[in-house]
Amino acid sequence: KNQWRVFEEHFEAVHEEFLKRLKDQFPDLSPREQKLATYLRLNISTKEIALLMNISGRGVEVARYRLRRKFNLDRETNLLDFILNF
Repeated sequence: KNQWRVFEEHFEAVHEEFLKRLKDQFPDLSPREQKLATYLRLNISTKEIALLMNISGRGVEVARYRLRRKFNLDRETNLLDFILNF
């Protein structure tokens, strides 16, 4: 948890309140979903996200699908583009 807090501080310094805006607009996101969105914002690959979150590649795909649902994105909208432009 302490490592995540340090990471979050550095991330926020670079990505200017991304997590705050994310939490404000989507308050029902779990901490794990916030973490996934952060990794996606950094354009980290599925394989690397799986290692960082200690889950399988398939688990990352499922988590991405759930994140899309919470963001209410249609099939045509790219999740990564949405997060990068958020």
